[in-house]
Amino acid sequence: MLFFMSTTLLLSFLTFALVSSITPGPNNVMLMASGANFGFRPTLPHLAGVSVGFAAMVILVGLGLAGIFAAAPWLYEILRWVGAAYLMFFAYKIATAKGLGSSETAGRPVTFWQAVAFQWVNPKAWSMILSVITIFAPPDPTFWHIGLLTLLLFVVGLPCSVIWMTFGVGLKSFLSRPIALRTFNVTMAILLLVSLYPMLDGFAANS
Repeated sequence: MLFFMSTTLLLSFLTFALVSSITPGPNNVMLMASGANFGFRPTLPHLAGVSVGFAAMVILVGLGLAGIFAAAPWLYEILRWVGAAYLMFFAYKIATAKGLGSSETAGRPVTFWQAVAFQWVNPKAWSMILSVITIFAPPDPTFWHIGLLTLLLFVVGLPCSVIWMTFGVGLKSFLSRPIALRTFNVTMAILLLVSLYPMLDGFAANS
């Protein structure tokens, strides 16, 4: 056995991590939009916040925080509505972003701490983490077990996030016209708002 999983289970976990990390979701949409509007370097704090915030969330949920939410389901309801408001805030920031070439200040890159906080109201992050803990972690996992799962998720997820951010940076040359940039930003904002559905309909992992 490798780590605490069989080879088959490990391959299944890595496949799950890759598919979940590379497919569209709030984090990837926001990173792509930030890369297109602000460039690679200004988006790095956002990228770091996603990685650090998600990793911290995996550890805390894996070590028992999920039990608190299970014992107090009303916390889920609060989290859903706070998350909806937070997503709408970020959708507005994306829709009103002016890009690097504008002298206006509307629309600025997401900060490190904003990205960290966002993971706690990100429905895709909750769905991924609850799936990992319930399917791939052993019963009564230790910090060692959760730490290894977190490390593997980080190793798989970070390059996927970089791909989305870099793709957005690559679009900058096609978005030099204000109308093209505005169309792109509004489209990204709409996609982000679409991700509200699993929040308002309940987290997919608990439906």
